[in-house]
Parts: sequence; structure tokens; C-alpha cells
Amino acid sequence: MKLKFGSVEENVVTREEFPLEKAREVLKDEVIAVIGYGVQGPGQALNLKDNGFNVIVGQRKNSKTWDKAVADGWVPGETLFEIEEACQRGTIIQFLLSDAGQIALWPTVKKYLTPGKALYFSHGFGITYKEKTGIIPPPDVDVILVAPKGSGTSLRRMFVEGRGLNSSYAIYQDATGRAKDRVIALGIGVGSGYLFETDFYREVTSDLTGERGTLMGAIQGIFAAQYEVLRENGHSPSEAFNETVEELTQSLMPLVAENGMDWMYANCSTTAQRGALDWWKPFRDATKPVFEKLYNSVKSGQEAQKSIDSNSRPDYREKLEAELKELRESEMWQAGATVRKLRPENN
Repeated sequence: MKLKFGSVEENVVTREEFPLEKAREVLKDEVIAVIGYGVQGPGQALNLKDNGFNVIVGQRKNSKTWDKAVADGWVPGETLFEIEEACQRGTIIQFLLSDAGQIALWPTVKKYLTPGKALYFSHGFGITYKEKTGIIPPPDVDVILVAPKGSGTSLRRMFVEGRGLNSSYAIYQDATGRAKDRVIALGIGVGSGYLFETDFYREVTSDLTGERGTLMGAIQGIFAAQYEVLRENGHSPSEAFNETVEELTQSLMPLVAENGMDWMYANCSTTAQRGALDWWKPFRDATKPVFEKLYNSVKSGQEAQKSIDSNSRPDYREKLEAELKELRESEMWQAGATVRKLRPENN
């Protein structure tokens, strides 16, 4: 159906329009092979299984992720296989490894993409930057995308709670004439609240911008800047953390999620409203050049190349852990650990 988002009309698919029963009918003869059991794999695989689809998992034996899959209920030799066997058995291959992992495993996966199969992504990276990744699918398979707008952990948690995480969907290649039915059915199957239409290029450019911007990079930068200013002016760590992070995540963002920014403002004091209305535009004007620089870096492929170069190094995990440790051991997030322990639900 078409719905207006502001003044712009977009194509969306809802659960009412494409119910789970229809999705099961579309995919009744398919074997969905989920390759990769790291970030998105567990949530999508478990949701599909719980929704009644024929799902298998492909993972390397003698690995932590193989053990995690077994712990989650996947049975070796029945629903859990080595990657090559899962690719051979699957009629839909959900390629849910990291971007670097996809590059490394592509020659293996490509061998099993026989005519009529579908290659499924949850990120447009590999296809959009195919000159850098080498991921060029054969012309006789469907190439589709469902990108949940959140982590695999959130996708699973919300599914278990009876909720749904919104997802985008895209079709890069429709070799069978069934690509649209397949992608929508899979989107419903993994637990999407609704699906909105995009393409691989727009998915990856918006996603890389969002991750580096307000969803992760920018918000940490803003948290750090305000926390540091408060500390430099004599405020205690607990006060600085509460006024920077805790109040936002525990009190204010749920109101934004419920009914929008104006609703959150309306539920705060008049003093808070006045200050927010006076200051949001200066913050927009100060940060917009940074966002423009970021988007241009994404658009040019520079961010993709950085990601490929960094994440393909043999010592990537060690360097990543060192950077995460720096965050974790910073005073702000050490203060946060204490604040979280003091929440009433944790006592």
C-alpha cells in the first residue's frame, strides 16, 4: 500500500496486507539457509523457525558461533550444518556474515547459487560496492534484501515480546519472477513490523550514515562532549551521567518513541521546553556540516574501503576490543555501570 510520510508518498507492506499465513504459503517449498550466526543470524533464524518456516543454519564447526547455535536449539546434522552443506541444501541463502566475512566466503557461496535460488542480504554493502567486494551474483538467481532497522538482538527481543522491528526491503535482481513475493514473505517471517521499499544503494548509504551518525557515532560524541563540560565545571560523575545519558535513555526517548519529539517536549517543564526550543537549531547548524562530510565520505565509497581494510586484518578483533575497552573504561561509562546497578529493577 502507499502511505504518506510527511508530504511524501511511499510504498509499504504491513502484516495485515501480507499476513504470516500468506508468507508461509509463499515459502512452503523453500529451505532457508542462514549463513552466519553472529549479529543478525540468530535473531532472523530463530524468528523464522518460530514462525513455522523450514530453516537451517550454516556455520563452521568447532567455533563459538557453532556452539551458540547448538545452545539455541539447532541440531547438528538436522538443522545445523557446515557452511557448504547448508548452502547446497538451501533454496534461499541468507548471507548474514559480516561484510568482511562475506568477501572472504563469497567464492564458496557462489558455487552453490544454482538457477532459481535466492541470495538474501540484510545490508546493501556487498552488492553496492561490488567492485571492492567482488560479490557479483550469477544472473539466474534472485538477489533480495531485508534490512531490519536495528540489531539482531533487538529483532529477537521484540519478536519474543510480540512486537516487531521495522525493516526495509529491496530487489536487486528478479530472475524467477518471484523475487518480490519471496522478499516480502521473508521480511514478514523474520518479524518485521512493517516493510518499506528501498534499493541496495540507498540502504547502504543511509545505514552507514546512520551508524556513524545519530545512531552510534554522533550520539557517543555528543554524550562525551556534554559529560566533559559538566565534569570540567565541577559536577560529579553521577550527576553528569544522569543529566547526559540516563535521563535521555530511561525517561525521554521512550516518550519520543511513543509519540514524537513534540510530545516529549510537551511532557517536560516549561523551562526545559524553552531551552530545547531555543537550542535545537544551533545544534543542528553546528553539526550539519559534519553530517554532510560524513555522507560524502559514504557516497564516495571511502567509508566502505575503510571498513573493508580494517575489518579484513587478522588482528581486527584485538584492535576492536582495545577500542571498545577505551569506551568501557572511560569515566562516563564507568559511572553509567554504577548508575545502572542502582536502577530499582536491578535491586
